[in-house]
Amino acid sequence: MTASSHSASDSGADSISSLLARHGQSHLLAFEDRLSAAERRRLREQIEHVNFVELDRLIQELVLQPGTSALPPSLAPAAYYPAQHTDASRPWRAERFREAGEDMIRSGKVAAFTVAGGQGTRLGWNGPKGTFPATVVTGKPLFRVFAEQLLAASRRYGTTIPWYIMTSPANDADTRAFFVDNNHFGLAPADVFMFPQGVMPAIGLDGKILLETPGSIALSPDGHGGSFRALAGSGAIDDMAARGIEVISYFQVDNPLVRIVDPVFLGLHATAPDSSAEMSSKMVAKVGPEEKVGVFCVVDGRTAVVEYSDLPKALAEERQPDGRLRFLAGSIAIHAIGVEFVQRLTADPDRFGLPFHRAEKKVACIDPRTGEAMQPERPNAVKLETFVFDALPLARSSVVLETRRSEEFAPIKNAEGVDSPASSHELQSDRAGAWLEQAGVRVPRRADGHVDARLEISPLTALSPEELLDPERRSELPSAIRPGQELAI
Repeated sequence: MTASSHSASDSGADSISSLLARHGQSHLLAFEDRLSAAERRRLREQIEHVNFVELDRLIQELVLQPGTSALPPSLAPAAYYPAQHTDASRPWRAERFREAGEDMIRSGKVAAFTVAGGQGTRLGWNGPKGTFPATVVTGKPLFRVFAEQLLAASRRYGTTIPWYIMTSPANDADTRAFFVDNNHFGLAPADVFMFPQGVMPAIGLDGKILLETPGSIALSPDGHGGSFRALAGSGAIDDMAARGIEVISYFQVDNPLVRIVDPVFLGLHATAPDSSAEMSSKMVAKVGPEEKVGVFCVVDGRTAVVEYSDLPKALAEERQPDGRLRFLAGSIAIHAIGVEFVQRLTADPDRFGLPFHRAEKKVACIDPRTGEAMQPERPNAVKLETFVFDALPLARSSVVLETRRSEEFAPIKNAEGVDSPASSHELQSDRAGAWLEQAGVRVPRRADGHVDARLEISPLTALSPEELLDPERRSELPSAIRPGQELAI
């Protein structure tokens, strides 16, 4: 359910005021006499786009109750293709999947899809998160990092890789302006398709919808799981089908190390014998049982992600004979999704919807008695969000590919500590250093193993370490890096 896809009226003849009274939300019109005609019209339009019948159910299940998840009795760790292709636990050959993926890319069957609805607030950044300066030396914004990957891959494979970006109502205009101001980073504007995701009302802990102002409901994005409905409702999925796109490379905006166009992953998704080519995923090995990432599991014969908070401590700590965690496969929000899968799920948008989850948050609102603005000091509301990985059990079968954290997972979520710009920069430098070492460059390392330098490799220079071995590029590289050196190539 989103505020953009359902009508409020469960009986067209009822007035809005009687509708609100029936659902216990009459306070939404408490300050209507203070509003201008335009403000009154906007508020009523917002109310008309809320599915109150469905919202009543969600309030009862997720707001007024803790919303705990029952753990399925058939839970087991999901199988995955290991990053080491010769791993004795599941040996496999990457070459044929790489060839299949490269054929798909050259044939124009792959599109990129970025979920970019977040703001940079937690980073102290005033603007969409995709505009945050993310790279180690030059401070390129996240959007430029991804655009350069797409430009480089398009040149490498002689094709066009269109880019679909899901914004939010809060940052859509700013995101579009940022792309215009930067000339779409060299991409053709016609190949960049933006659309906002759906929204949901923020609900007070008492079950009442919050007002942001006397004339507007407090709304929040409906989560990255809303991307399926948004792809269909915006026309993006029809645009993909018209272009001949078959596979969507899905990733979130906060990860500058993501490999957007990975032929091995795409080929595995499309041609592996245990894949339905509907939805596949990448994972990293958890660093420990306490790491706060969802875990790929098998539930009733289907691949699913179990949130870290729902996995019992005993299971999270369970070990295999070799000492590795039994529930090892951590989700990193990188997926390959079939266009036909999205079309199948969203064929009847009124019947399709991923489950909502509860998240207690601090939400700015007005005092329902006085209409005065309030800035809460502790969580005062529940935001209802959907998660994209909840679509996995809807796929007929699904495969998971392991990737190395040092190669493809350095998210920027927090201002300090874990998943911060500092931790991401360290991982970005480590990857650049490892690539340079493969090309014969001497790279200094600290006692803890991390690279003792600040290094950055543009996607336009190399998309993989193999590209640095090209004689022309290798001749441009230094023979050695000095400790503490800053270098961008």
